[in-house]
Amino acid sequence: MRRFFPIATLVSVLISGCASSDNAPVHRSLDSFKGTSACYDRELEPYTPVVDTHLHYRPFDGRAIPFNEVNEYLSRTSVRFANVYGIGQMLPANSSCSNYLTCPGTPVSPTTRNDFVNAANMVEFKPDDLHLTLSMTFTDLSNPEPTVALMKLYEKEYPGMFHWMGEVNLVKQAQFYNRHQAATPQDIEQWAGFMAELRARDYPITIHSDIGNNANATLYLPLMEQALALYPNNKMVWAHMGISYEQTNLKATEHIAILSRLLDQYPHLMLDISWRILEDHYFSKSGNRDLYVRFLNQYSTRILPGSDFVAFRDNSFKVYQSELEATSRILQYLDDSAFRNIALGENYFRLLALDYQAPVVCQ
Repeated sequence: MRRFFPIATLVSVLISGCASSDNAPVHRSLDSFKGTSACYDRELEPYTPVVDTHLHYRPFDGRAIPFNEVNEYLSRTSVRFANVYGIGQMLPANSSCSNYLTCPGTPVSPTTRNDFVNAANMVEFKPDDLHLTLSMTFTDLSNPEPTVALMKLYEKEYPGMFHWMGEVNLVKQAQFYNRHQAATPQDIEQWAGFMAELRARDYPITIHSDIGNNANATLYLPLMEQALALYPNNKMVWAHMGISYEQTNLKATEHIAILSRLLDQYPHLMLDISWRILEDHYFSKSGNRDLYVRFLNQYSTRILPGSDFVAFRDNSFKVYQSELEATSRILQYLDDSAFRNIALGENYFRLLALDYQAPVVCQ
């Protein structure tokens, strides 16, 4: 049954920009998340989230959609808050390749190039209607020694502008053919300096770390477990719930058991549900939806949404819209508390101590 607003509430909703007379979605303004706002009606308003925590403003080859155009994509959707990721691992500047997957043998190497372009764009084109969080994506987790010095360089060049680290690769099998090597246990021990610096700054770090693959379900899980054990007080976000295209057949019950155990053991661990692989190969599989919905409801304060859109020059608004919808599809099945925490941004605001708050869901 459709819910109806009292007149005063309906007027407030319309003013804040979240409903229209023909029931078409009209998205809320950034300012509407300051203080108390009209309740969020899940029948009238979209299930796509207000925050995209995993968004690559820069591609592997540097030929990107213009910064302002990406921002315009967000403004046309429900998203008002986003993490500005580069891609820390780039193809050589003189390479004609635009996607490492089609260029085996071409190196994909960690670099600061994308981060500095993002920062320069933020200085010149910072939007008024979006809240953007710059992230450092340069870190080479298998060669961590230069990281602290580079963090200090970032702060010198762009003081107070970066507030996140990642997405950085602990192990990403998709790049093995492009000279990426997984960090070793010895490498992880050498993270101590920059992880301490992240704690001091209270910055989260998003880590891509494959759980395993279709031949060996938990082959790489010990690497992530070691990182958590050594740095339990760091705000660590595990990208894509540990899943990759090399692992499309992990049983939902086994996947959920791994995640639940680690979330219970490490209170600062969070997961992001970015990348449509989760919807396409896990959430939507027969018998899986209810299992993952129960999991997300149970751990709703530990989950962040994200599209994992990459701003390749040839991508369009329709591509972003499609990725956002696919990665958000499961959100429509969550209970109201989980929906507020995840889709309406409460987890993100709390994680970054932002002066915003998620609206309550209409009852």
